[in-house]
Amino acid sequence: MAGVITASAPSWIAPFSGLSPRLFGRLVTVLRREGADAIRRGRPWRLPLEDWALLVAAYWRTNVTMHQITPLFGVSKSAVPTRDQTVAEQSKNYRYSTNHRVVIDADTCLVVVVGRPLAGNRNDGKAWAESGAKAAVGRTTTIADGGYPGTGLVMPHRRRKGQDLPESKEAHNKSHKQVRARVEHVFARMKTWKILRDCRLKGDGVHHAMLGIARMHNLAFAR
Repeated sequence: MAGVITASAPSWIAPFSGLSPRLFGRLVTVLRREGADAIRRGRPWRLPLEDWALLVAAYWRTNVTMHQITPLFGVSKSAVPTRDQTVAEQSKNYRYSTNHRVVIDADTCLVVVVGRPLAGNRNDGKAWAESGAKAAVGRTTTIADGGYPGTGLVMPHRRRKGQDLPESKEAHNKSHKQVRARVEHVFARMKTWKILRDCRLKGDGVHHAMLGIARMHNLAFAR
């Protein structure tokens, strides 16, 4: 079965990976250096590493079903996992989802920490610790929105009913909001990867998808 989409044609790379052909080439080089295409037991891969990387990126980016995307690369849909909700729970919007803690460097807009996914109904403050994000950050000063009381994270000051904040706290809130805006732009960019809207991956698949998306984001933004 011949495929239609291939990394050997540069015009396919940017639409499906979000990276320029040059940056995609750097990604493949890193994957190869880390042993991604090492010879293993079992059936050999039908696709070269470049096409496998593009297939995974296309799946994360479009979130079409494997029945739809694998024929475009000339492989069988049985080569990839399917939906699994063992780590998902109903959240406030009644959808089954997972809760992810992601830490962004506000200066560089790079992802520095991706916590383990937890059930979508997990409290943000508890998820901060249980996901491993808190341990990964250590004592580094980290800001967050107002949903993390008692965690040690730097949150905006709240007004008490009928009272105004002192100028110093108003100035802090303004600075906090500016930094949060840069961080939210990164979150918005990551959410363009449609796999994060309805992940069909099995087991650790959603975590690996988040890690991979973070890595490609960092590659595109690295100075």
